Amino acid sequence: MKLCRYGMREWLGSGLMALALGAIWLLVLLKFNAGVGAALLVLTGLAWLALAAFFRVPVRVIAAEDSALVAPADGVVRDIEVVTDHGIGLFEGQELLRIGIFLSVLDVHVNRAPCLFAVEYKQYKEGRFLDARNPRCAKENESLVIAGTGRACGKEFPVAVRQVSGAIARRIVCETDRGQTLEKGVIYGMIKFGSRTELYLPNEPWISAAVAVGDKVRSGSTIIARIKL
Repeated sequence: MKLCRYGMREWLGSGLMALALGAIWLLVLLKFNAGVGAALLVLTGLAWLALAAFFRVPVRVIAAEDSALVAPADGVVRDIEVVTDHGIGLFEGQELLRIGIFLSVLDVHVNRAPCLFAVEYKQYKEGRFLDARNPRCAKENESLVIAGTGRACGKEFPVAVRQVSGAIARRIVCETDRGQTLEKGVIYGMIKFGSRTELYLPNEPWISAAVAVGDKVRSGSTIIARIKL
């Protein structure tokens, strides 16, 4: 397991601060009060570990089946529904299947491409910071969507992933741009701390969700949808 470079400012900066504090607490331990110094050392170390855990990137085996699309985020599936008011300009007027995933502060926060994905559209939207479990957050919160053409099983189809900020998450990172092609399972960004990620797929009989509301998913390794051969 490693730490995500998108969070280097947070985990490295806080790590340096923890080291400085640790030197002070060590002095307290040696010169003044061993119990207090030891307690402060432990608390400082645990606080840094808790923050660093937000930026962990565990090793994932990407689902290799060509017919399988993988989860773009870790978390719990909150909703699966067909929508037309998705606000994705590239697919305006199209009916899409949306799978919404809620990420808690305990989840891994990086986002991965659900399939081979040619990015043709990228749109950032300023907004509010409602709790990611609030049904209004998908429409009202700060968000960033990438959309384009997915490829799997010899088919080409519309696909989009939306990163949505939550009450705690206030920074969306997305390093991919129009004209780039993402391999299935590759990390392309993250939402710092708790948040919501939405996957949009064509509402067609040859593709269907492979998860249900309430399911726990892991980015890259959980099969979230399948193309019917």
